[in-house]
Amino acid sequence: MNTKFQMRSKLKLGLSLAATLLMAGCMQTTLSPSTDASMTPHDKQLLANPPYAEIQVPEQYRRHVVDYDRPEAPGTILVDSDAHYLFYVLPDHKALRYGVAVGEEAMAFSGTATVGRKAEWPDWVPTPGEQARLGPFPKRVSGGPANPLGARALYLFQGNTDTLYRIHGTNQPEYIGQSVSSGCIRMTNADAIDLFDRVKMGANVVVLPPGQSVASGGLFGGRRT
Repeated sequence: MNTKFQMRSKLKLGLSLAATLLMAGCMQTTLSPSTDASMTPHDKQLLANPPYAEIQVPEQYRRHVVDYDRPEAPGTILVDSDAHYLFYVLPDHKALRYGVAVGEEAMAFSGTATVGRKAEWPDWVPTPGEQARLGPFPKRVSGGPANPLGARALYLFQGNTDTLYRIHGTNQPEYIGQSVSSGCIRMTNADAIDLFDRVKMGANVVVLPPGQSVASGGLFGGRRT
């Protein structure tokens, strides 16, 4: 009796653990080592002594290669706002997954767009809303490591209209994995540079609204190293 009870207990524990891992989207991922290979000498110079605290982003928000079973074509960007992940779709049902900070629900963008502009070390022009909530700021803040847009920015357009939402680097990496921004999608500067080099002009961008997370549904499997 004790043996049978122990076997049943172990089986239940194993099934529970497997279900937990599957629902957490943690199975079969491969950590993609961070590298500065994409950084230009100018990038390395500006980021050598950044004017913010450098932190170690939690492992679940570091760059990973994951299996990807959604229908988006390679080259597409998908942002899972609830899970604080950005996926860059690769061939062969794979994707690069980056941790991001997203906008608070009332200010967050959702829907579809395209990449209408790409910029390295962009200037920041605060919107009237940002000036009212967070200002006062200068009308234009020059690009650099202290700039809130960080090292790279992808500008999201719908048709010929700038949505005013961006995917960009940050001077506040401690907020990766949180919903704190004014609506834009923030990445670490290293990840923003990596994504920038992969994304083509006109690439499709899908930003899922709150409540439609895909990362908790067991869609992503693969290897972990």
